[in-house]
Amino acid sequence: MIPQPFRLLFFLYFGFFVYIIPQVVEKVEIISTSGEEFLYTDINKSFVDVKYSPTTLDSIKKTISKKIISEGYNNFTFNYSSANYNQDSSKVNIKIILDKGFQTYVKDFYITGLDSLDSSYVYDNLSFLKDKTINVAEIENNFYQFINQFEDSGYPFSIIKVNSVIVLTDSVEEKDFAEFYLSFNKEKKSSIDSIEVEGNTKTKDYVVIRNLRFKDGEQYSQSKLEEIPKRLNRLRFFEPVENPEYYFNKDNVGILKIKVKELETNNFDGVLGYVPSTDDKQKGYFTGYVNISLRNIFGTGRGASIKWQQIDRHSQEFDLKYLEPWVFNYPFNINLGLYQKKQDTSYVQRKFDLSLEYLATEDISASLLLSTQSTIPTESEYSKFTVYNSTALQTGVSFSIDTRDDIYAPREGIYFVTSYKFNSKKINGPAKYITENTIKKIELQKYEFEFNYFYEVWSRQIVSLRLNAKEMRGDLFEASDLFELGGTNSLRGYREKQFLGNRVMWTNLEFRSLLSKRSYAFIFYDSGYYLRNENKDSNIEELSAYKYGYGFGLSLETGVGVLKVSYAIGEGMGLSDGLIHFGIANEF
Repeated sequence: MIPQPFRLLFFLYFGFFVYIIPQVVEKVEIISTSGEEFLYTDINKSFVDVKYSPTTLDSIKKTISKKIISEGYNNFTFNYSSANYNQDSSKVNIKIILDKGFQTYVKDFYITGLDSLDSSYVYDNLSFLKDKTINVAEIENNFYQFINQFEDSGYPFSIIKVNSVIVLTDSVEEKDFAEFYLSFNKEKKSSIDSIEVEGNTKTKDYVVIRNLRFKDGEQYSQSKLEEIPKRLNRLRFFEPVENPEYYFNKDNVGILKIKVKELETNNFDGVLGYVPSTDDKQKGYFTGYVNISLRNIFGTGRGASIKWQQIDRHSQEFDLKYLEPWVFNYPFNINLGLYQKKQDTSYVQRKFDLSLEYLATEDISASLLLSTQSTIPTESEYSKFTVYNSTALQTGVSFSIDTRDDIYAPREGIYFVTSYKFNSKKINGPAKYITENTIKKIELQKYEFEFNYFYEVWSRQIVSLRLNAKEMRGDLFEASDLFELGGTNSLRGYREKQFLGNRVMWTNLEFRSLLSKRSYAFIFYDSGYYLRNENKDSNIEELSAYKYGYGFGLSLETGVGVLKVSYAIGEGMGLSDGLIHFGIANEF
């Protein structure tokens, strides 16, 4: 016989020993009172070989309940459940006995609170559920559909109430039949009588309101309200906009309240350097880059930008743009542009652009394009002939669709733009290079296409795909006419504007992980193709190549705009030979 003190120690030791032995579920046995065994393989996979705890049995019952309810058994009961250990208490066998009852079928729906038209609409949709086993999720989806329909019809405060569900049992057929008694209350029909904007210290109220495309007293529509953040985000004046509020004031007036938080829309970015002379024949020179962007001048939505870049001693670019939005308060935008390019010692090119854009809808626009261009070759005893002295008039049209939910870091939507341009070009000189066979009047046709697609694969993980194609057709292509490929905005892993062609195509595939609403890290793969046709008169052979690049980068929202930095490796390059691409997206 074990003495009392030692007996206590023995039980304490034995209990502790049993406790520390790993206890896992060996088998889950689900038995129906009718004698059949349920073969729920998903339940067994979920719980077999899982560590057992006092809550495991409850978890299994909850899983079984969801499964059985989804099959139409709504009156089941658990009659018995047990957890039995094996001899060394290392494994647990779980046994559950339940009474399924009968499957419940939908018999009918009885509706009150609606007029004959709405009742017919609701009943027609619910009639598809009759004589089927009850599926709660499907019934709820129908309710959500009705609520959405009422909200889009001007009833934002609609209510659906399930007053009662009467279940009738048919013992002969061994089925339960459910009758649903529903009451609807659409409340008062609502309209947007007034729009209030809050948080805009610089931007005028009318700038926000006109982009909403709401008419005075317009009927309330929930789907249209949900589009408001997208429309305002495209202005690039605000931080990501939240859904607006709607309510009635004390005078029973329908108020739409929009809250915004303004961004810094006037930005300056630049760097200036000096390259000293290396000999006595040439002086040193300044190089650098200046970008001034004014995207919301005086809070009116007008925009302007000035860019200047001294690439090297002989190459320089200057770009001036201006936007006049909603001319005379109509949905027309006027865009003006002045561009000058000095290409080393080859030529100087000046271009003036004018476009009239019609904002057909919130997502669709079309534009008429007009531009003039002059190209002046640099003549000196050392320069080689590269381009003719020429003037050109270009006309065209473009069409675009933009459904992105944000400009800087879209989670969903598409951006599509295509254009056709006709260029009539006249050769003026130099006289010494013009012969009887020289074509003095050239007609060029330009086709441009861009498509962007954004899709959120799962939370904060975005796939971005961009396709671009440009082609020029005509009798003669000069270097100043050709499309450029390579660099930050096209084919990463190569120098800016490294390749020229009368046909260029490229794709950008990115996988993005959002760090905040407008900042993300990304990996990418770019591919590109260019073709420059043969020109026997200029002794130019046909040039074409397919290139690719890949890498990673960051896009960060900063006070001067969205800063995008990437490290890219081009075809045939080693890891240490990659290029760093840097850009700030702050244009209007």
